[in-house]
Order: sequence, then C-alpha cells, then structure tokens
Amino acid sequence: MAGAKVAIIGSGNIGTDLMIKIKRLSKVLDLAAVVGIDPESEGLRRAGRMNVATTAGGIDGLIRMPQFEDIEIVFDATSAGAHKRHDAVLRQHGKRVVDLTPAAIGPYAVPSVNGDAIRDEVNVNLVTCGGQATIPIVAAVGRVTPVHYAEIVASISSKSAGPGTRANIDEFTETTSRAIVTVGGANQGKAIIILNPAEPPLIMRNTVFCLCDPGEETTISASIEDMVMKVRSFVPGYRLKQDIQFDPVRSALTPIAGKTASETLLKVAVFLEVEGAGHYLPGYAGNLDIMTSAAVRIGENMASTLRAQVA
Repeated sequence: MAGAKVAIIGSGNIGTDLMIKIKRLSKVLDLAAVVGIDPESEGLRRAGRMNVATTAGGIDGLIRMPQFEDIEIVFDATSAGAHKRHDAVLRQHGKRVVDLTPAAIGPYAVPSVNGDAIRDEVNVNLVTCGGQATIPIVAAVGRVTPVHYAEIVASISSKSAGPGTRANIDEFTETTSRAIVTVGGANQGKAIIILNPAEPPLIMRNTVFCLCDPGEETTISASIEDMVMKVRSFVPGYRLKQDIQFDPVRSALTPIAGKTASETLLKVAVFLEVEGAGHYLPGYAGNLDIMTSAAVRIGENMASTLRAQVA
C-alpha cells in the first residue's frame, strides 16, 4: 500500500530537517509538498532538488497545488501565531495536522508516553523540544510513585535557537509546564529554557527534578532507563548523561499540597543530553532533532490509523 501523502508548512531549519527525515527514514509517509513564504529559502531549494513539489505562497499556495487533494497529514513547522490560521484552514479541508509550534490548539503528543492515545486526533501538538526530552522522564517516575512536583531545565545552544524559538520563549515555558502535568502526570510543573552562547556550541542538555513519594529507588531507576531506551528507538542521540540521583527532602522545605511539614519526600534528579542525528543540522542541535524525530513518529502513527480505517 502506498504511503500516506503529507505536506510540510515551513521551510526553515525544522521544516528542512523534517523533510530529510521523512524522505530518508519513513516507509509510511510520502512527502508530497513543502510550503514556505520565501522563494529563495534554502529549504525550498533543497526540496526542489529532492523532487518534492514546492510553493512559496504559504497556506494559500498549498491549497492551490494539485497535490493538495491527496494530502492526508500536514506538518506545521512555522510559528504559534501562524498555526492558528493554518489549523482553521486545514480543518475546513479535512486534513490532519501535526503541530511543531507551541500553539497547543490540539492535545499534547509525546510519542513515548501517549503516542497511541492521541493517534485519532485531528490536530496534535508536539509541546516543545524541552517537553519532548523531559516529559518521558517525569512519566517514567510517575508510573512507579506519585510525582507531586516536576521541574525541568532545558539548555540549548544559542546557535540552534532560530527566530521562531526566540519569538516563542513565553509559549515554551507555559506550554511545557502544562504538558508536564497533563502528559507527564505531575501534580505541578515548571519549565525553564536557557540559550547557551558557549563556543564551540554545546549539545542540548536537560535536567529533570521530581519531588515524589518515597519509592524503591532501583524500581524508579529501571523505569527511567526503560523510558530512555523507548525514546532512543526514534531519537538515537537521546541518553542519560550521568547516574540518576536520589535525595530525601523534608516536606517543610517544599510546600506540597496535602503534605505535612514532618513528612519526607524523595527528590529524583535526572540529567540528559540529546545529540542530533546530523541529517541537516549540526549534531549540537538536538533540540531541533528531537522535535522532528517525534513528528515523524506521530505522523506514522496517524498514517497507520488512517490505513486501518480504510481497510
């Protein structure tokens, strides 16, 4: 059976890396069109060299393309503001949407945590790069012992933060914080992003802190390590940076609802790094690589559901 026809809106770094991943790696998705707004963009030129149809007319140009009728899934790699209109237009035409912006119109999608649960949705949101890297860890702790509070710090190279990332810093923190709760399962969540100007550029680093009920540390470690391997199945550069750390913390020092001052909580600290696959972007841009890798996985899940419905 032929692959599901898909399109990418956005010919910047993320859209171009996604294009190359779909063309090289996916046996389920068939890239039919790449959409931009700058006819001189490197992404559109590269798409043309790969024999993929292109338009510099934005969403309106996509609708006018002869390929549009057969397209089933559209990946939006533009901005949170632009996505609102894109989603409204694409819904009118019955297209499914994978949103790589922080717009969060549809439910959050983190493939290793809830990929199967959201495969029937019309629009799904990939949270943020920090969310894709850290929410699986929060969920891994939470399936062993309740997580009362989770805080994540995502540090990315300044060179891998393009105009879209910089324009959406507020959306990054808000969207990631919400997803730590709704997908990760924590009672409270907080997200911080750091743009690191170091030279040479450092690869993406992520720190996850969880305050949870005391639990068997070996079981928690096993759950985290299992989740890391699950993410690595589609993001090969995802790995633990050092051993998982456990520390008892008095509840009096961490005001958690429902806990008395004398109770002890367990603080779990997990340190990760994400190295990019180097398909289009340098290896230090793991923050972009994990987003495009997650998008391919979600798109393939959607395509499988569409094929099952036809059968």
